[in-house]
Amino acid sequence: MAGFCEIQLESIPCPLGCPQDDVQHLVGRDRLHGLPGEFNVVRCSGCGLMRTNPRPTPETIGYYYPNGYGPYQSTQIGLPSSQKSQTRSWKRIMSRVFDMESRKIPTLQPGRLLEIGCASGAFLRQMAGLGWNVEGLEFSEKTAMAASSLGYRVQVGRLETAPDPREPYDLVVGWMVFEHLHDPIHALQKLRCWTKPDGWLAISVPDASSLECKIFKDTWYALQLPTHLFHYSPKTLSKVLARGGWKIERLFWHNNPNNLLQSLRYGCMDRGWNALGDYFLDVVQGRRHRFFHDLMGKLLG
Repeated sequence: MAGFCEIQLESIPCPLGCPQDDVQHLVGRDRLHGLPGEFNVVRCSGCGLMRTNPRPTPETIGYYYPNGYGPYQSTQIGLPSSQKSQTRSWKRIMSRVFDMESRKIPTLQPGRLLEIGCASGAFLRQMAGLGWNVEGLEFSEKTAMAASSLGYRVQVGRLETAPDPREPYDLVVGWMVFEHLHDPIHALQKLRCWTKPDGWLAISVPDASSLECKIFKDTWYALQLPTHLFHYSPKTLSKVLARGGWKIERLFWHNNPNNLLQSLRYGCMDRGWNALGDYFLDVVQGRRHRFFHDLMGKLLG
């Protein structure tokens, strides 16, 4: 008999405590893996924060993170260069965030670092090579084992339920992770307690206020239902961070055009234009027009 998974859904209010007065924004589905289900995205009328509601429970959402989940694959050590572009971008991000002259943020000396959602450990290895004492936290047990095999201390589980560390951290990073958290405010409060008084938090999230999101709607690549539980704008992200005990020092946009190109691909596939969709995928993966790809990223960023 074929196996199956029963997905349980939960409905939650706005985590910022606003009155329950939500506006329906869109209905979408899982486009990364074609898994079943349709999911609502609502916008809070009080603060503007968008969230997936109802959503899979913490106990059943793992169904939507199969072993072939893209971020797990893109952080594997030893990938071809065309598949490492996303990993390399984190090094550029760090240099931009902690560049004293251009960003007016103090340069960090190597210390204790925690990566939330460390996947297979590519970024941990980069930072360890720069002298950092690195640790990771990863939801997927199989993927965490890959990072642990590199010699790094990696805990398996969710940030919301993770135990306190042995010592506080100087830096916590999370690349495209916080939109996945069921309770982001509690998670941010925990991280505030886990870091030193002068510690830093560096995160990236999709921008749900972007022109891309407004144009593509349910075919926006960065929507990624149902694993993206919250859909932040700079304004709503600032509110959530403040409630968690943090304030934004610097905000900037990635110079990566892949969300746009993948969104165009989704639109083509919905219309049956598969050849054109394959063309956009080739550009994303570096098989065509790499100079154009990089130039477009600079312009968009």
